[in-house]
Amino acid sequence: MRSIRLAATIVLLTAGAVNAQAPTVPAQLKVMTSGGFAAPLAQLLPEFEKVSGISVVVTRGGSQGPGPDTIAAQLRRGVPADMVIMSREGLNDLIAEDRIVAHSDIALASTPLGLSVRAGAAKPDIGTLDALRQTLLRARSVTFPASTSGTYLTGSLFPRLGIEHEMAAKSSNAGVAAVARGDAELTIQPQSELLHVSGTDFVGPLPAQAQFISVFSAALVSGSSNEAAARQLIEFLSSGKTSQALPAHGMSPAGAH
Repeated sequence: MRSIRLAATIVLLTAGAVNAQAPTVPAQLKVMTSGGFAAPLAQLLPEFEKVSGISVVVTRGGSQGPGPDTIAAQLRRGVPADMVIMSREGLNDLIAEDRIVAHSDIALASTPLGLSVRAGAAKPDIGTLDALRQTLLRARSVTFPASTSGTYLTGSLFPRLGIEHEMAAKSSNAGVAAVARGDAELTIQPQSELLHVSGTDFVGPLPAQAQFISVFSAALVSGSSNEAAARQLIEFLSSGKTSQALPAHGMSPAGAH
């Protein structure tokens, strides 16, 4: 009997030693981001993962809109997330639903609306409000997101220009990929979503009188089991490293516009 107990003790001690020597599995952080901040996030994450040892899984979704893949819709049906990065307007909706940890939100970057055409196509004049209006009226087809910027275009800019009916007849929410394929003539989206897209040429930002500046903020999702890691990433993204990465993606630090 004594030998059996001794053997069991040795097994337990050996198992404990093995567990103590086993490498710690890095925490896995689940982040939902809208397209506007996707490019700088993809650039910055490798460094964050290296210095923190935290593995980050990214899910995309619109900041606002009626579709099933918006960030809000995904959270409502239980898609797991520890933090979100999205437009201020969409984030305010989540705060109103108590889906965000109070006072955890922080603005990261801003970007204006821009316009792109298919690569090689003539670049239209959008230098003034009237020139933009004429360009939109002449275009055979126009695409823009169904998210925050799309809401601004259909609910504010197009009515102000008196072209809401004409635009409704030739608009889609297919995005910049449709322009690259030749399925749409031009697209209006946050500038950060348009730069460096293969198959397209960036024309420029909309004129000041037509402009809408999107501000992208990060925040903790209520009920996250990985809050410490999420706070670590938010702190990293609000540092000078992000500010240095933003210009290449058509963005500026929040408040710079």
